Amino acid sequence: MMDLPAIPPAQGDTPGTRAAETAGGPVPPPPAGPSDAAARARLARLMARGAAFLGSEVAVMGGAMSWISERNLVAALSNAGAFGVIACGAMEPPRLAEEIAATQALTDRPFGVNLITMHPRLDELVQVCLDAKVGHIVFAGGIPPTPAIRKAKEGGAKVVCFAPALALAKKLVRSGADALVIEGSEAGGHIGPVSLNVLAQEILPAMAPEVPVFVAGGIGRGEAMLSYLEMGAAGVQMGTRFVCAAESIAHPNFKKAFIRGAARDALPTVQLDERFPVIPVRALQNEGTRRFLEHQAEVIRRHRSGELDKAAAQLDIEHFWAGALRRAVIDGDVENGSLMAGQSVGMVNGEAPVAEILAELTAQAAAAVAARAG
Repeated sequence: MMDLPAIPPAQGDTPGTRAAETAGGPVPPPPAGPSDAAARARLARLMARGAAFLGSEVAVMGGAMSWISERNLVAALSNAGAFGVIACGAMEPPRLAEEIAATQALTDRPFGVNLITMHPRLDELVQVCLDAKVGHIVFAGGIPPTPAIRKAKEGGAKVVCFAPALALAKKLVRSGADALVIEGSEAGGHIGPVSLNVLAQEILPAMAPEVPVFVAGGIGRGEAMLSYLEMGAAGVQMGTRFVCAAESIAHPNFKKAFIRGAARDALPTVQLDERFPVIPVRALQNEGTRRFLEHQAEVIRRHRSGELDKAAAQLDIEHFWAGALRRAVIDGDVENGSLMAGQSVGMVNGEAPVAEILAELTAQAAAAVAARAG
């Protein structure tokens, strides 16, 4: 079990205690409650299933964020006792093989690889993971084809799939998924329409008895992590909280935008015309998001005037954000690039090492255990 920082004595304070101190009278002892060790032991028991599945010390998966979840952050997460996940994104097989090898050079702890199911070379990417002995393959961005799940499992990898609804969760488990991630609309990047609060109530009671279920979206503190563990989750997946890790290669400008950002600043993109579907992307608002609305309106106008057919208009809209995330994360263009962020961005208050962030989260959760039993 990961060593959790001691819970500060102030956690046991009561209004009566503080009043007595102010009056200069005798200070009564804090209410009886579990020791820090007992609270940490309780937290470890709640995380045991998820940690065992991941092969980590704490049941915290790193969210797969393109350009950010690469060798440095992934290795730092795993080395600190969590579970890092490489974001394959649009990588070609040779590039993914290189990234896996580079990560393995930085850690001997387990980590996973997130593959986008729409990638045209999905089968080859699965094989790259298997050849490198990656223990966990996470399929995202759609329902993975059954042959891909079967290939991964037959190759010795554990399969994790995203489940946006209960019916799909059941289907994925029947297809061979070893674990599920349920991600609410509070998350950053491409999102679904349902909040984690609702998804957890819908899916955890039905699926947690069958497979480990990890929850994601808007989680920024240990108290929230604890609540979902008590509901039956095996663990959590967190991305936004680790963007400003010291080990993250994100540009200083990108990190500053997260540190300044508030929950209300992380909004989903808007679709102007139902004939031209836009998958919502939650991101911090900037000049780029404002221009995206203008671009949609202009493309729709050109379609209506006959300048563009529907297919060309849709492609034009989809291409607007091409390279936008890289411009922000790597180049630091936070005005025109994409600042994908979850609503937990308001809880990102500064840059800190991964180990320190994890220690803070687990200390918060352990303190909440103690407070509830006190």
